[in-house]
Amino acid sequence: MRTDGRNNDELRNIKFTDNYIKYAQGSCLVEFGNTKVIVCANFENNLPKWMDKDSNTGWITAEYSLLPSSTQQRCQRERAKISGRTHEIQRLIGRSLRACVDLEKIKGITITIDADVIQADGGTRTASICGAYKALCNLFDKLSNEGVISENPVIEPIGAISAGIVNNEVMVDLCYEEDSSAQVDSNIVLTASGKIIEFQTTAEGLPFLKSQMDEIYSLAQKSIEKIIKLY
Repeated sequence: MRTDGRNNDELRNIKFTDNYIKYAQGSCLVEFGNTKVIVCANFENNLPKWMDKDSNTGWITAEYSLLPSSTQQRCQRERAKISGRTHEIQRLIGRSLRACVDLEKIKGITITIDADVIQADGGTRTASICGAYKALCNLFDKLSNEGVISENPVIEPIGAISAGIVNNEVMVDLCYEEDSSAQVDSNIVLTASGKIIEFQTTAEGLPFLKSQMDEIYSLAQKSIEKIIKLY
């Protein structure tokens, strides 16, 4: 039995609250059990300095942070320099969103995603990706209504979920207690059709079997299908 009584393939209660922030052009409060993340999406009519100004594409980037009281012990704000973990998560969110968007349909536009974790209980990066996708869709609705873009640039929906092996059992959507003791830790991002955007799977102790990796993928895919239906 898991720490919160769920089955191994059972997700925590998931909730999306659209347009949660008044002044953001697109936003969402995403909740995976006790993990809660506010995600905002805003756009600018320019491209990053490193991109060719005559490029036929747009760009999507992301910033991520843990707010000080989001964890059991207060964490420091990352003011002067972000940690390697934060940098990795920001890149993951950006990669995931760019993989599901036709960037040529947002030509000349830069979209910035801000994911702020207000309460952390495991799976913050995957919850952030799901919330970022919803915030992005809300932004695209706004841009379409205002005539900034002529059509929805989303190629297909995406979803993300954490998974792992805990006490020799494969399970999805790990809470903090499970994640901190996992033998294998996974973060999976898939499209609605099951294509892999990201499959981060790391043995924290002994190596694991390919059959276990296949089981992780199978449970993750079924979970992501459920998440996408909630959008």
